[in-house]
Amino acid sequence: MEQVTDRTLAAARKVIAVHINYPSRAAQRGRTPEQPSYFLKPSSSLAAGSAAAPTTVERPAGCELLGYEGEIALIIGKPARRVGIDDAWSHVEWVTASNDLGVYDLRYADKGSNLRSKGGDGFTPVGPGLIAADTVDPARLQIRTWHNQELVQDDTTEDLLFPFARLIADLSQLLTLEEGDIILTGTPAGASVAKPGDVVEVEVSTTPDAAAGAPLTTGRLVTTVTEGTTAFADFGAGPKTDDLQREEAYGSREAAGLPADTSAAVGHALSPALKAKLESVCTATLSSQLRKRGLNNVSIDGLSSTRPDQRIVGLARTLRYVPNREDLFKTHGGGFNAQKKAIDSVNEGEILVMEARGEKGTGTIGDILALRAQVRGAAAIITDGGVRDFAAVAAMDMPTYYANPHPAVLGRRHIPWDTDITIACGGTTVQPGDIIVADSDGILVIPPALAEELADDSIAQEREETFIAEMVQQGHSVDGLYPLNAEWRARYDEWEAMGSGETNG
Repeated sequence: MEQVTDRTLAAARKVIAVHINYPSRAAQRGRTPEQPSYFLKPSSSLAAGSAAAPTTVERPAGCELLGYEGEIALIIGKPARRVGIDDAWSHVEWVTASNDLGVYDLRYADKGSNLRSKGGDGFTPVGPGLIAADTVDPARLQIRTWHNQELVQDDTTEDLLFPFARLIADLSQLLTLEEGDIILTGTPAGASVAKPGDVVEVEVSTTPDAAAGAPLTTGRLVTTVTEGTTAFADFGAGPKTDDLQREEAYGSREAAGLPADTSAAVGHALSPALKAKLESVCTATLSSQLRKRGLNNVSIDGLSSTRPDQRIVGLARTLRYVPNREDLFKTHGGGFNAQKKAIDSVNEGEILVMEARGEKGTGTIGDILALRAQVRGAAAIITDGGVRDFAAVAAMDMPTYYANPHPAVLGRRHIPWDTDITIACGGTTVQPGDIIVADSDGILVIPPALAEELADDSIAQEREETFIAEMVQQGHSVDGLYPLNAEWRARYDEWEAMGSGETNG
């Protein structure tokens, strides 16, 4: 296999990095971009990874937060200018691993450019091996990162927000991608902070099912962190950080060792005011409003609840199980697997939604992990598969929505595969950050962008229905009343103006 060399990197006139591209990272950041956005890193930040010796990166003196981000790097093989999406991948010659390093301590000084925070010497190690782009499917690549030998990032390119061909075509609209240019394609969830003495390893490979035979791999790109000794001079901006930067760098307040921020406990897309509005209306009303907007496939169907008396509202976190295959279960089923990661990272007010393919022949959650989710403050667990230890799970205050009880462990039918990606559950699609509303009538998935107007219109609809019910109680026919015709609309407006008082029959 070809190896990255200093000569390879010397050909790079541009290093272009993508901001958010993995759904797991978008969920972690609390924002999903509609279009890709980019920043430049200087070519002097590049360092060639070697299979024989690790690269080193210096955490600048006085800095606290050297962030690492495992990424897939694309190396352009022939110039691309105003190319289409269908042709874009043919302009890539190599795929390799990279580490988009940067110090959060200098983000404030860059005003969004990331030049100093991400542009330091050695801040973009690349390598060690090169995979020929024409031998792989760009949608079937895997990116993994280890921090001090612990696997901390593990994701695939299957569900990228912006597939690689789209990035190349988009960039080529305004600038020429030249031979040797490098594109860093974004990082999944799990990026964090490395300290002097730490070792970060990144590997890119084809997914196990991408082709027959052994997966293609770049090998591990190994980077050791050292401590800088030269202080910043007083004629430029110096390092500065705060708790917000620590939270961003580590990925969460908990990982950064910070106390919980209860003011934002339900997430960026679900304010306390919006949550209260959604809690005040029935799913039946919300469903009719969604239908008016052309959304008919937003219900999670066929499940029962351990607490049908409760109405829940929360942001979706997602977990996907794939059918069990014994060789893959050995690599993904044990240890701190995707299921345990999902349970151990669910936050206050969030709802963990599991894709189990409607498989009823085994459990997908049991009492210990359900208890862990409840202790972490999860609003609910939703699975379209089975539940083990059913009596104990059903006795919990936290509702669990399930297909059926079953005594078998998940390894009988499932492998816990990945988290915070787009999944299917109970016949509908669920994305991280979707708003879930459930009551005794069922479970709805609400796109966050529609939630505010949907809540307001549902509240207005239920006010009208309260009036209609009162009129029916008084003996009026539903003809013209339900729905309101012009005459009854006028009487409803009068009823509202009187503060919902008596209206003469």
